[in-house]
Amino acid sequence: MTDRGPLYAVSPLDGRYARYTEPLAEYASEAALMRARVRVEVEYLLALADLEATPLELDGATRTDLRDLYEAFDAEDADVIKRLETEGYEEYTATNHDVKAVEYFVRMHLPDEDAQGPWVHFGLTSEDVNNLAHRLLVKPAVEDVLAPAIRELRDTLADEAREHRDVPMLARTHGQPATPTTYGKELAVYASRLGRTLGRVEAAADDLSGKLAGASGTYAAHHAAYPDVDWPAFSESFVDSLGLDHEPLTTQVNPCDDLAALFDALRGVNNVLRDLDLDMWLYVSDRYLGQETVEGETGSSTMPHKVNPIDFENSEGNLTKANSDLTFLADYITTSRLQRDLSDSTVKRNIGAAFAHCLIGYQKAAAGLSKVTPNEAVMREELAANPEVVGEAVQTILRREGDTEAYERIKALTRGQRATMEDFRELFDDLDVDESVREELHALTPEGYTGVGSDLVDEL
Repeated sequence: MTDRGPLYAVSPLDGRYARYTEPLAEYASEAALMRARVRVEVEYLLALADLEATPLELDGATRTDLRDLYEAFDAEDADVIKRLETEGYEEYTATNHDVKAVEYFVRMHLPDEDAQGPWVHFGLTSEDVNNLAHRLLVKPAVEDVLAPAIRELRDTLADEAREHRDVPMLARTHGQPATPTTYGKELAVYASRLGRTLGRVEAAADDLSGKLAGASGTYAAHHAAYPDVDWPAFSESFVDSLGLDHEPLTTQVNPCDDLAALFDALRGVNNVLRDLDLDMWLYVSDRYLGQETVEGETGSSTMPHKVNPIDFENSEGNLTKANSDLTFLADYITTSRLQRDLSDSTVKRNIGAAFAHCLIGYQKAAAGLSKVTPNEAVMREELAANPEVVGEAVQTILRREGDTEAYERIKALTRGQRATMEDFRELFDDLDVDESVREELHALTPEGYTGVGSDLVDEL
């Protein structure tokens, strides 16, 4: 069938959103997995050649050529591997096995296939290759694509927090008017949370582990061939050389607790950003935030005036989908019937999709933040319209002065009814307090009642 283009893609990740997900193609595509498998097979072959016990010899030119197989891997190479798997290629018949196709691909590039070919994939099970290949893709996908996008969002929030640290804003707890805050301080909360969750993601990505222990995790085939070789030590050295931690105790499969921890860490980031998306959406709805208009854009097919917060909505939707996928992945890949079942193989092919929804969510949240600006006039109007929020300050100051009925006094004035600043001033004038305290109470205003909110931004 001819290529009909992205408009015919089954998934929106490869269609409508392809321009957003393209940075992940190097790590999440089938071709990327092929390349990573070739890398594992090649490096393992070179490690065997360095092992004194084996008769395998590879000269410098051959080593360079072998490494070029994955370093210069391209679409034509991927096509050859796919043909080896599905229809056969040259003298090779179809393998109907993706890892075996990679093995043959490496073998066919050896200068002496008859002598050197049997050492490709020597003693390995497919999972030895796959568990390492997946992590060689997941690690840079997180470190080079997802983490920088998260970091950029955190930095944007921190910059905006500093810029708007002194902008007073009515807070809402339980959806009701509450003690005022500043817009900058609220953004600082998100920047701080995002920084902590990003740290967990980076730590989890740095803690990925791999196994190379054969069909049941016992090094049985290796030991049978060369019983005098310390194969666990060889395995540890090899896995470490790939930049991964070594997992010494496994069945045929790597238990995947390391991947599950990473997926859970990403869910933590996504939960923070979903919370941000919801709050920004509400601030736009309350007109606390104004949105930039883009010439030529349409907000509604029927209402010409609409400027919708679609970036925050899109981010929310993609992050929710990402979290659903990440939860499923974390739960599923950490279980395997007895020493191995194959169900995780197809599931792991969806890691890239989960990452893609994450990336879209991060990009859309960033786009939303770039288009909003605080509407200070509206924020101040809201504060002026809700003077009862200073009631907390009043009753607290009166408590300091020993008034045992302070809370009840303000509750009677404000709860369930609208109080004005004039009502408060009349109350202040009737109080039996020192004149300095009366002056302190009269100086209270909703927009000035933000505590040290603006200073808290410096905690970033």
